[in-house]
Amino acid sequence: MESGKIQSQKKFRPYFMKNLLIIIFISALGFSCSKRNLVYFSDIDLNSTYKVPTATSAEPRIQEDDLLSITVTSLNAESNMLFNAGVLTPSGETGNTVISNPINENYLVDKNGYINYPVIGQINLDGLTKLEAIEKMTGLLKEYVQDPIINIRFMNFKVSVIGEVQKPSTFIIPTEKVTILEALGLAGDMTAYGRRENVLIIREKNGERSATRINLNDKDVLESPYYYLQQNDVVYVEPYKTKAIQSDTNPRTIAFLSSLLSLATLIIIQINW
Repeated sequence: MESGKIQSQKKFRPYFMKNLLIIIFISALGFSCSKRNLVYFSDIDLNSTYKVPTATSAEPRIQEDDLLSITVTSLNAESNMLFNAGVLTPSGETGNTVISNPINENYLVDKNGYINYPVIGQINLDGLTKLEAIEKMTGLLKEYVQDPIINIRFMNFKVSVIGEVQKPSTFIIPTEKVTILEALGLAGDMTAYGRRENVLIIREKNGERSATRINLNDKDVLESPYYYLQQNDVVYVEPYKTKAIQSDTNPRTIAFLSSLLSLATLIIIQINW
């Protein structure tokens, strides 16, 4: 009776160990191969063309901490010199138009929306677009310069892309216009662990900070107000849980589990798999 029980246990033991190894292997495989949709706009039919009206980017508005390049061009060299720091050079075939080649003409917008401009002094540009700011400054400068031509540029129009991307960084955008896809392209695109269906965009506007999530697997993003980024936007690409678990797991634990799996394999081999 006792001998039969021992024989039964011996037969059961390899069966148990085989099934244990199979369960461990399948679990590890399922953990590492969880399904992820890595395709942008995957809901667009492969056999059709998806069309939407071309979205227009929101015109950047001047706000606190913006760095503005402001240049004034006119026919009068003496008047130009009042408002441009640099060297005056003739322009055009006749040499009648005089332009100041700027050395440093950047003006920082303070917390109240003012810049400190030569001769005129404090000018409030807060909340104005470039065109509105040009019109305002043209009106102010007409007292000193005949037919002034004013050019304004944002020198620190920037967006930041962080999280699961190849090259997280802050990027200066010289064109003052950038889409979410272009920003991701600057950052080297998402890694395989980046959640394309859950991208967070943090935006500051009118003294408020908002956070909105968009799904880049969805074609509706092409019509979203967040398709075009605004100055100082932050794009955060969240990682999949598998990446988070890997980063949180103690390396000693991973080494221990690997050793345990190897040991289990050796045991099964020894008991005649």
